[in-house]
Amino acid sequence: MMRTAGVTKNALLQKYGMRNVPRYTSYPTAPHFHEGIDATTYQQWLGALSPDDSLSIYLHVPFCKALCWYCGCAMQVARKYGPVSEYARVLEQEIETVSGYIRHPGTVRHLHWGGGSPNRLNPHDFSSLMAVLRRRFPFAEDAEIAIEIDPRSLDDSLVEAYVLAGVNRASLGLQDFTPSVQEAIHREQSFELVADRVGALRAAGIDALNFDLMYGLPYQSVSDAVRSLEMALTLAPDRVAVFGYAHVPWMRKHQNLIPTDALPTPEVRRDQAKAMADTMVAAGYVQIGLDHFARPDDSMAKAIEVGTLKRNFQGYTTDDASTLIGFGASSIGSLPNGYVQNIADTRLYEESVRESGLAVARGITVSADDRLRRQIIESLMCEGKADLVAICANAGIATSALLDDQADLNEMQADGLLSWDGEMLEITPAGQPYIRVVAASFDAYLQAGKARHSGAI
Repeated sequence: MMRTAGVTKNALLQKYGMRNVPRYTSYPTAPHFHEGIDATTYQQWLGALSPDDSLSIYLHVPFCKALCWYCGCAMQVARKYGPVSEYARVLEQEIETVSGYIRHPGTVRHLHWGGGSPNRLNPHDFSSLMAVLRRRFPFAEDAEIAIEIDPRSLDDSLVEAYVLAGVNRASLGLQDFTPSVQEAIHREQSFELVADRVGALRAAGIDALNFDLMYGLPYQSVSDAVRSLEMALTLAPDRVAVFGYAHVPWMRKHQNLIPTDALPTPEVRRDQAKAMADTMVAAGYVQIGLDHFARPDDSMAKAIEVGTLKRNFQGYTTDDASTLIGFGASSIGSLPNGYVQNIADTRLYEESVRESGLAVARGITVSADDRLRRQIIESLMCEGKADLVAICANAGIATSALLDDQADLNEMQADGLLSWDGEMLEITPAGQPYIRVVAASFDAYLQAGKARHSGAI
């Protein structure tokens, strides 16, 4: 049995891999948002923005044609198009309202369409929404406009609409190509279909492509995961994200359709993640933080090289905007003052926007201590290290004030997860799978909260 600093890999897995910790796409994390942040607060925060605050925009389309049983997103099935079209009109109203509160909007450098399946919008509604956005916000000439795509419902008319609207990056959900796994997660799509849609996007000029794959799926072996990844790599994506399936049926009831005894064991999940990472690196991709990979000439690989990689609600990103404006049901915005989140229920979201133009449900003000801890957590998640002394000095506090109790870090150092000399904290190769656990040591909310999160592996 392999050992790390006197601790076996299985012992590390049992000790740290089972811990329920956030994914840290924000800090404080969403479970700690509260109803004390409302529409009035949001209006004030929007009004305080200046032209120097560069903007990023996220739009949430919570509709899919069919339900994928593994899905953890805020979504609903819409087999008929009527509800989708109505939602698009409400989105337009929210865009108009929010933009009206920003006196002097900064330049938009990133725009991301997420879901659900954004390609559930038909070409007319997608184009109309993009036109409203461009009319209400100034866009940089080289702005990245990205969209998440379900390959099964991407037709040529949509591809044409994306090109005309300026879309220049697409992220395709692949998950796994093994037929038995696809059947178990209720998402059947052939490699041939994906290859055809990739060809259509590239032929139209959208050649910056990301692929999403998963491990930890029901009935999925290590060889299944690796074979699916190798098939995906024949299509030469620019970036690949390899996500661990989060089985959270207490949050997503439909996940109860997946039998628990069909899920891989923690040991298999660990081996799947490592085998997929090894495959990506062997293929010449650069590993980005916890679960992303990019070609060496991709902007994300360059960002990690120069220390400018960021993390937001879409995961790892090159987006360094000071403000993220979220539109749509359940969407989250990040502003200099704090976070806001819209109503998650689509019907209630639409009613609120029709009534007042906004649909804020909750949020949180970010304190000076939050900003300090956010910087440390983001540095660990993105770079695998954090200069605690320098970060604390910039904030005007002593490191000792941040770390009242150093027992957790000392224990993780003894177990070989990190090296720490009192100044620079650095994740070791053995600690790489447990970055989220190390980051959680700096989470002031986690111990006090009752939120349930997915396992670390």
